Amino acid sequence: MTTGTTNETESVYRISVRRALAADDAKALQLHFDVTVLQRYLGAPGFSVIRTNTVGRVKKEGGWALDFGISPDEMALHAAFGEVARLPEDERAHWASCALAGPSSSKFLQMRLAPGACYDDGEVRSW
Repeated sequence: MTTGTTNETESVYRISVRRALAADDAKALQLHFDVTVLQRYLGAPGFSVIRTNTVGRVKKEGGWALDFGISPDEMALHAAFGEVARLPEDERAHWASCALAGPSSSKFLQMRLAPGACYDDGEVRSW
């Protein structure tokens, strides 16, 4: 079941970005993950995964919990950077391995990972 329109989602997302920028605090910005990230926890001893139509939570008994949103097609999840960053190191690595990239420039991302490296991305051109 899907709820909310694309315009509503974009509007709310833009508000969250505006607030994060105004506060100079990226902890609330959303990271996106393939839904397969949950396979590690479903049915595993000591873990519970619950959901409604559009939100969910994965919880380690006696340990951490992470709340997440569910995309309308149920193929992706999203969670706040600050909450994912508080997970134990091995859990952060697991979530990172399931991260989804939005529409991005792979060259730009590579440039950010290795500043000063040389990348051939074609000639400078006009819009």
